[in-house]
Amino acid sequence: MARWQPGAPQRLVVAAVDLFTEQGYDATTVTQIAERAGVTKSTFFRYFSDKREILVAGQETLSRLLVDGIAEAPASASPLQAVAAGLERASSAMGATNRELGPRLKAAVAASTELQERDALKSVGLAAAMTAALIARGVPDATAHLAGELGVLAFKQGYAQWSESDRDDTEGLAPHVLAALEDLRAATASLG
Repeated sequence: MARWQPGAPQRLVVAAVDLFTEQGYDATTVTQIAERAGVTKSTFFRYFSDKREILVAGQETLSRLLVDGIAEAPASASPLQAVAAGLERASSAMGATNRELGPRLKAAVAASTELQERDALKSVGLAAAMTAALIARGVPDATAHLAGELGVLAFKQGYAQWSESDRDDTEGLAPHVLAALEDLRAATASLG
């Protein structure tokens, strides 16, 4: 087993999602994940505290990209325009591996209450990061919270559409996420 091959975290995520899909989350062990990824068990624990943490791999990076995009939006941007800038920044970092994992990860989460809880916490964390970035721009609390929640919902909807769409779609994730955000903006306008 080559312990120092590059890309170990990504290989561990792919191996875990594959195993969760094949045999279920509860039946999958850290040892199996490490073996499938071609690393040692200690390498697994260098990157993740337990198998649940596989689900949030990259969350810190995603949060940072969202926050950076919001912070760098023009001063004249509305809260949703700033969120769109954050979503566009974060979406640009998503590649083919993220797209391929989408349907399998969705199935693994749907089959495990523990993963559903972890996924919900991930959403809360992303919303909190966007909310804090908006508040730092001077957006009032209630507006910032609503815009952050809409941003998370748009990201989830856009990611689902992108990962399940035709593989010949070369536009990437951003157009799907931005279209979802626009749909949500229009829906909120109809609330009255």
